[in-house]
Amino acid sequence: MIRHLWQQLFSRFLKKYHLSQYFLRSASFKELHQSSYAQQVGQQLSAQLKKAAKHSQADVYSAYTTHRDGLTENEAAQRRERYGLNELNQEKPLSWWHHLWYCYKNPFNILLTILAIVAAMTDDMTGTIIISVMVVLSTLLRFWQESKSNKAAEALKSMVSNSASVYRRGLSYQQLNDMAQRYGIDLKENPGTIFEIPTKYLVPGDVIRLSAGDMVPADCRIVFAKDLFVSQAAMTGESMPVEKFADLLDPDQENAMALDNIVFMGTNIVSGSASAVVLSTGNESYFGALAKRVSNNQPVSTSFQMGVNQVSWLLIRFMLVMAPIVLFINGFTKGDWTEALLFALSVAVGLTPEMLPMIVTSTLAKGAVFLSRKKVIVKRLDAIQNFGAMDVLCTDKTGTLTQDKIFLSKHIDVMGNVSEPVLLLAYINSYHQTGLKNLLDIAVLEHADQNVKMEKLRYHKLDEIPFDFDRRRMSVVVRTPSKRVRIITKGAVEEMLSTCRFVEINHEVVELTPERIEQIKANSQQYNHQGLRVIALAYRDVEQEQTTFSVADEQNLTLCGFLAFLDPPKETASQAISALHQHGVTVKVLTGDNEFVTQKVCAEIGLAADQMLLGEQVERMSEEQLKQAVEKYQIFAKLNPMHKERIVMKLKENGHVVGFLGDGINDAAALKSADIGISVDSAVDIAKESADLILLEKSLLILEQGVLEGRRTFANMLKYIKMTASSNFGNVFSVLIASAFLPFLPMLPIHLLVQNLLYDVSQIAIPFDDVDEEALQQPQRWQPQEIGRFMIFFGPISSIFDILTFALMWYVFAANTPEQQSLFQSGWFVVGLLTQTLIVHMIRTAKIPFIQSRAALPLMVMTGIIMAVGIFLPMGPLAEYFKLQALPLSYFLYLPLILIGYMILIQLMKSYYIKRYGWQ
Repeated sequence: MIRHLWQQLFSRFLKKYHLSQYFLRSASFKELHQSSYAQQVGQQLSAQLKKAAKHSQADVYSAYTTHRDGLTENEAAQRRERYGLNELNQEKPLSWWHHLWYCYKNPFNILLTILAIVAAMTDDMTGTIIISVMVVLSTLLRFWQESKSNKAAEALKSMVSNSASVYRRGLSYQQLNDMAQRYGIDLKENPGTIFEIPTKYLVPGDVIRLSAGDMVPADCRIVFAKDLFVSQAAMTGESMPVEKFADLLDPDQENAMALDNIVFMGTNIVSGSASAVVLSTGNESYFGALAKRVSNNQPVSTSFQMGVNQVSWLLIRFMLVMAPIVLFINGFTKGDWTEALLFALSVAVGLTPEMLPMIVTSTLAKGAVFLSRKKVIVKRLDAIQNFGAMDVLCTDKTGTLTQDKIFLSKHIDVMGNVSEPVLLLAYINSYHQTGLKNLLDIAVLEHADQNVKMEKLRYHKLDEIPFDFDRRRMSVVVRTPSKRVRIITKGAVEEMLSTCRFVEINHEVVELTPERIEQIKANSQQYNHQGLRVIALAYRDVEQEQTTFSVADEQNLTLCGFLAFLDPPKETASQAISALHQHGVTVKVLTGDNEFVTQKVCAEIGLAADQMLLGEQVERMSEEQLKQAVEKYQIFAKLNPMHKERIVMKLKENGHVVGFLGDGINDAAALKSADIGISVDSAVDIAKESADLILLEKSLLILEQGVLEGRRTFANMLKYIKMTASSNFGNVFSVLIASAFLPFLPMLPIHLLVQNLLYDVSQIAIPFDDVDEEALQQPQRWQPQEIGRFMIFFGPISSIFDILTFALMWYVFAANTPEQQSLFQSGWFVVGLLTQTLIVHMIRTAKIPFIQSRAALPLMVMTGIIMAVGIFLPMGPLAEYFKLQALPLSYFLYLPLILIGYMILIQLMKSYYIKRYGWQ
């Protein structure tokens, strides 16, 4: 029962303080949809959604008092006042009193509070005051540190926000300027009546445009859709995207999530495009209603949380065992059970790592501030430690290993000759597509000259067949100047060849024979070997009467030429990969590009490119075969999104801490699956939502610095835990020995409490300590069993010198009677505090302290002050209040010898420990 209670308390303490816009995990939503709560929430919302789904488009506009061209800015402002911002309650920061309570309610503070109440009930007011001071100090320090870090995180988070394409009508010149200031938009990049505004400003009745890669910003009714596929995994747990339409196909559908023309906040567009009317926002959305329930559920623990949990339970179990032993030994040997109880409570306080929450928060906050200076936005604080533990980094190729700028190098026919008609068709295709314009489209649009731009005005768009990652192509349908209806398709070479029946050679259309296919493949591969990405272009004229088009129309095409793009490697890529390798991080490339271009780029930046695994091979592998393959191969090419996710999952199953760097919609699944998802400010919405860190600069050099800061953060947290565990164990071991033989208590409860309070104060500076370079070379993870071994190994060393102190006080200074116990206790108080403080410097490094490795100035100053206070208390005017007494001056002749001997033995044992077990 007690264990269960503590686990509940501790799991609440471990609950993450999320910083991402939507912190809720899909698993939680899936469970909710399988629970009765989904039905309860759904009844009212479902009725509204089903009513909107059954409306005609005209009725939707009428019901929400809007227009197919959107709201006016005045109408939007009025509705914003009425409905509020499109935000979830959970996104708002805690009020200061809620935050203060959150900082207090960890199991260590609760334990100390119980001990303070017990002390008060036994009339030990001094103990009550000291324990209360420790609780207040721990709570306020954590509150102060987290308040600072949260403010910094909110400021950083405001730099990365999702936006929505919203229609506005009836705008005057002044209103345009007002919008630019209110929403922080660039009017040059927002021509016409569609504007990119932050999603939080959306209101019911807004008309928005959705395309591949967008997060759906609110619950919406679709009024236009073209090959629209939506991933609802975040809401329902469905792994496959579902197709949505402008009309309701099944009027009898009772399940709100299955309505054909409704999309929900928190889902994302996989492919296609749509226009939609916003129905409900913020907490009134289906997502918001579920979020309110999820916020009351226990989140799934991360590896970081589980590590802290295991370590803390180790210390708590140790305390629950040792405190009763101390109680019974002193009760039976001294006969005063009340005093024995107080002493046992003081031992329990001394064993409680009450500063752990503050130390963890402080070190993580310091890491977040450091990374923010390196232009890295930390959405989730505990991701910093995962950064340091990462031993495999999976990264996309384009824009990460290569420059974030692609150039159109060639526009040629199938014979390899420069072709202006090919460039024109490519320009028309890229210009008219409404889906996600990638770097290839931008390169085509930037390459075309004024003649091509003028010529495209003679072509009128009729329809579009959006890109998806299965077909790996997309099409637009236009009416040509000669009034023909033409499908213009571009895509990956092999996928395009599978849909082509003819080929245009020297302006003559001939059949595409197997021999010609092989020759075309060979020609394109030559460009690939030169490091060029090749895209095929084809067309087909169709009947004038045809008005709607789909994927089925992408057949019997005529191949007309190729586009070859140059995607040069970044100058810093080779240096960054080398640095990551030196720090124990293996870099693996996961790309959808073909094997030849990938091989060329990887060879140029120093990655072994002789062996490569292709997506089609991944597809055929069993789970066990893939687990072995992900260890063997460094480069994976021609992958689809599911391949990337599967590779990441297998690496995790093999025991790796996996990071994934990506920015596209095809990276979203892998970003969610990785231990630490890393994206960039320019990424699509779903990629940024899935990531834990956002880079304002897409550079592997920044990642290397982040890895080192993560390890530095972890090393400082580990210092506190090792110091606390070993010194506490040593103190209790000494107490047990002394209690069994002394006719009085070796130290009064007040002495233990003051000693522990002073020691805790000295730890405040640990987050600001330096870390040896050697400790940053390899990934670091939580190893609770190693901490337990460390505690048992080093704790008794301090007990050796405690026993020497006992002998010194007993035989040399004759403090061997109950009347002289104050002298005895003063002597051990000073030695205990000084050795406990010195252990900070001994254990913070694997090197020789003060000589080979010195602590940072804040830690040096803090420990120096505490040691001085420890000597002052028995020697100064406060001694009587704390039931201490002045020590003879000859004591201070022995004190340095004890401390020097202690440090020498610790160093010798540390050398032995490092040789046998290593040093984390």
